[in-house]
Amino acid sequence: MSTLIGGDFLITETPAKDIFTVEDFSEEQKMLRDSAKEFIDREVIPHHERFEKKDYQLTEEKMRQLGELGLLGVAVPEEYGGLGMGFVSTMLACDIVSGANGSLATAYGAHTGIGTLPILLYGTEDQKKKYLPDLATGAKFGAYCLTEPDAGSDANSGKTRAKLSEDGQHYIINGQKMWISNAGFAEIFIVFAKIDDDKNITAFIVEKTGTEGLSFGEEEHKLGIRSSSTRQVFFNDMKVPVENLLGERNNGFKIALNALNVGRIKLAAANLDGQRRIFNHSVQYANERKQFGVSISTFGAIRKKIAEMATGIFVSEAGSYRVAKDVEDKISELVAAGMNHQQAELKGVEEYAVEASILKVFVSDLTQHTADEGIQIYGGMGFSEDTPMEAAWRDARIGRIYEGTNEINRLLAVGMLIKRAMKGQLDLLTPAMAISKELMGIPSFEIPDYSEFMSEEKALIANLKKVFLMVSGAALQKYMTEIEKQQHLLLNASEILNQIFMAESAILRAEKHFSADSVEAEMAQLNLYKATEAIIKAAKEGIVSFAEGDEQRMMLSGLRRFTKYTNTPNVVALTERIAAHFVEKGSY
Repeated sequence: MSTLIGGDFLITETPAKDIFTVEDFSEEQKMLRDSAKEFIDREVIPHHERFEKKDYQLTEEKMRQLGELGLLGVAVPEEYGGLGMGFVSTMLACDIVSGANGSLATAYGAHTGIGTLPILLYGTEDQKKKYLPDLATGAKFGAYCLTEPDAGSDANSGKTRAKLSEDGQHYIINGQKMWISNAGFAEIFIVFAKIDDDKNITAFIVEKTGTEGLSFGEEEHKLGIRSSSTRQVFFNDMKVPVENLLGERNNGFKIALNALNVGRIKLAAANLDGQRRIFNHSVQYANERKQFGVSISTFGAIRKKIAEMATGIFVSEAGSYRVAKDVEDKISELVAAGMNHQQAELKGVEEYAVEASILKVFVSDLTQHTADEGIQIYGGMGFSEDTPMEAAWRDARIGRIYEGTNEINRLLAVGMLIKRAMKGQLDLLTPAMAISKELMGIPSFEIPDYSEFMSEEKALIANLKKVFLMVSGAALQKYMTEIEKQQHLLLNASEILNQIFMAESAILRAEKHFSADSVEAEMAQLNLYKATEAIIKAAKEGIVSFAEGDEQRMMLSGLRRFTKYTNTPNVVALTERIAAHFVEKGSY
């Protein structure tokens, strides 16, 4: 099996056997999952109230325990004190550790991701030997200092400056950073600053102990993730040894971007078990809560929510673990071709930057919606601090902001895809031109044979890809290099892109592991129907914004043709069967 390149899913049909799903976990991965879950259920869930009362010490204590279990070093090679497991296993650890509590999830994600990975991926051998063993075991914690008061999404516009000391032994750094996760208990900071008047930022490793000129603001009081430490960090003539420059001078922007690419995939994983736990609480409450003499789980309005929440989890898992294995396979392929592991991991993650942004947006949006529906199922009790829903809702809200806001990531996904096409790395032009020709032709009125499991669904997904290529191809022809200024249009294109990738992932997962009459197949079908409706809305809005006259009429006609079912599913019946399954089961 050859590994697909990033974005290739748009123009290449992926066989179901080639995607990885949670049903494909190895015995080792199942053991990792079970031990992590056992720890979270025993050591984290019972302390819910303390986490809500800004108990930063509790978060630090739980992080140390995660270190003792090896769960901070899953991605760190064994020679540096970690477990040296593959990318799928690091996703799995993130999935299970992050699901029960947003404060711990944030501390864990910041430490294992953006706090550790820059050193693992860009550090010299000396830097890796010096810092990674402590980070992998939780002897020391990491933090990542990029955001500034005037530099958020535009990371390269930061005002923090570094200059070489007169004796050439240190860089002297001045400036400030804000919203720094783990700042209250971290010992090792990845700090980004511009040296002199460089065009791009440079990364530095800063040790808290023994460093003068490093100070911190008070803990920030936040809507959610209340026990995650978040502070401003100030540098006042702070001296950093020259050997602590990370990577190359002027290369900090690339380090920041690649760390965020990993962070985006991991953020999707970090939301998965949160969705499952919200869902389980909701179903159990719906089964127990009686109104008019019956459980509210018998009411159609509640059952619709239950079916859609379960479907969202199934789809989120499908997309997340599909990309995780794509990254892992790419890394293996590059290592086999002679690349060192450090470079291979960098390139492997970079290859799937488009998919990383898709996952980040789709799963974090869905988690917020799932928590919102959880509150609704609980009714008035959902608004109370005595039930788990309001904290889950508040904690979920940050997912749409960090690792780049969802709006930035939507623009990024389409922008990166266009750049790949323009560089000739991805041939979107040939299929886009073929679709233009197809629109001019007479459509076939033959009724296809859809007797094979998932054949109509896969045919529809192939057509939905044509919608994306039709709209984006025509928009590119009109705006050319000015396309990036058309943010409304790019957001519409991104919605189409996201829905296609996630719907295809769910259909392939169902095809690979389940039968036609399974609840999993029904969830994949329900999601595809909803995705198609979302694509129709986004595509129509996009088309009428830039096309007129005959061109507009032809594209709208094409949209109708490409989004048409031969056998339209009975969505109400699908929803009812999915709900009945989970109401009876009582959990996901």
